[in-house]
Amino acid sequence: MRVLVAPDKFAGTLTAVEAAEAIAEGWRRRSPGDELDLAPMSDGGPGFVDVLHAATGGDLVVVTVTGPLGEATPATLLLDGPTAYVESAQACGLQLTGGEGVEVASTVGVGQLVAAAVDAGATTVVVGLGGSATNDGGAGLLHALGATADGRLDAGPLRLSDVTSVELGPARERLAGVTLIAASDVDSPLTGLFGATKTFGPQKGLDEGRIALVDGLLEQLAVATDRRLSLEKGAGAAGGLGFALMLLGATREPGIDLVAAAVDLEARARAADVVVTGEGAFDFSSRSGKVPYGVAEISARALRPCLALAGQVLVGSREMRALGVEAAYSLVELVGEERALGQPAQALSELAERVARTWSRE
Repeated sequence: MRVLVAPDKFAGTLTAVEAAEAIAEGWRRRSPGDELDLAPMSDGGPGFVDVLHAATGGDLVVVTVTGPLGEATPATLLLDGPTAYVESAQACGLQLTGGEGVEVASTVGVGQLVAAAVDAGATTVVVGLGGSATNDGGAGLLHALGATADGRLDAGPLRLSDVTSVELGPARERLAGVTLIAASDVDSPLTGLFGATKTFGPQKGLDEGRIALVDGLLEQLAVATDRRLSLEKGAGAAGGLGFALMLLGATREPGIDLVAAAVDLEARARAADVVVTGEGAFDFSSRSGKVPYGVAEISARALRPCLALAGQVLVGSREMRALGVEAAYSLVELVGEERALGQPAQALSELAERVARTWSRE
């Protein structure tokens, strides 16, 4: 039997590569004769560069950038011919702040990564958006690429209170001849009820009572640049990094689609008998461009059943099938929450072994 293993990361516990290996290990224990094809996946968030490097090769370039709170931070970009892949979470991710300081956290480091990619000769730069600790509307990125203003762009959303005009010309000149792509699964506009601050601010540690203030500061940035563009889908991705990239001419592409194309997932699904995906929490939000939904869609086109292994399964059978998943299995239900978090690879391997009993023909 041929099994395609295409999980996302299990946030906070396993990378996508580690998750794929754990699933494969457990499946092989039960069915050693099955042929397993590992295709770790990403939607543009943490692990984006590692997943693409594992699939396509290319050269990894390590640079030091300014982290969200001003600290020197190592980050890696991937060069694959004339295309560079940049992971915003490496420069401004939640893992760098612990969910604190969002009102002063900046995206300067992401702009520095883009600049490093251009300096390395890339003519196309793909920026994976997701997992950010920032909510500055991408002002820091604009600053790092040469934009100027009558206030500070590089010190988080609070300092945007002084900004009434922004000169984007130098940043656009810096990227002349470069194709920018924002890889994101988020449809949110920059501001408003469904904007970056209201939707994702609390996840980054923003106090509920400060949401209106910070959202107003991003609205001020929008007025100073291009308010119409701030209303576009995806402008609110990664705390507004999507908006900044759009200001510089970026087009948006769902991260899962981009990675799926890079790893030739559809052809690999057609060659398999069953497809296994997974993530930390499998819930109905998975429909919004997340890896399991994207993998399930591709599996359906290939007429192959798709299974989901997750830390927690938070949907019923009807919702699960609406997501295109034939069956979903929970780590927490099998081994308990403490062990699922404390020994995630071993627990996931055990879950995969149990699933193989049901689905493998061996």
